[in-house]
Amino acid sequence: MKHNWKPGNMIYPLPAVLVSCGSELSEYNVLTVAWVGTLCTNPPMCYISVRPERYSYPIIQKNMEFVINLTTKDMAYATDWCGVRSGKDYNKFEDMKLTPGKAKVVKAPIIEESPVSIECRVKEIIPLGSHHMFIAEVVNVQADDCYLDKDSGKFELANADPLVYLHGGYFELGEKIGKFGWSVEKKRKKK
Repeated sequence: MKHNWKPGNMIYPLPAVLVSCGSELSEYNVLTVAWVGTLCTNPPMCYISVRPERYSYPIIQKNMEFVINLTTKDMAYATDWCGVRSGKDYNKFEDMKLTPGKAKVVKAPIIEESPVSIECRVKEIIPLGSHHMFIAEVVNVQADDCYLDKDSGKFELANADPLVYLHGGYFELGEKIGKFGWSVEKKRKKK
């Protein structure tokens, strides 16, 4: 039997990301976002949803750029802290010992400690209620070389111990149980 609840979002887990913004050092900020996702493959597009009262909202709105930085188990404390502290009162980069790095295309900084930094340029802002959705085109992705498999050249993000958000908690991933398409792969005949 299932219990009916009031309407709400129960689409979990989600990546717990740090979004960096600002076009110059004096306005750099970091905010934690769980309302984030993919919208389109070609062109590559994604979104973040941010409350308008958040300190970073007008920074992103003014610059129309941001960077989505994936987080890891080692970044869990900083990820949570940046979500409950305001950039109005704290310098999150300094306080959490995060390193602002140079993005290739946008002016917003990447976070050097992140295994993947996704540079985004805002195409549209849609007011939705408690949050406004920033729809953005992905203009560049920086990935840490240390997660490249030396033999295959494949990027192994799972080796970074990605951090996910699940209904109020942060979790690490478990064991891999399959890969895309494994359920319909043809079995190889033994010789």
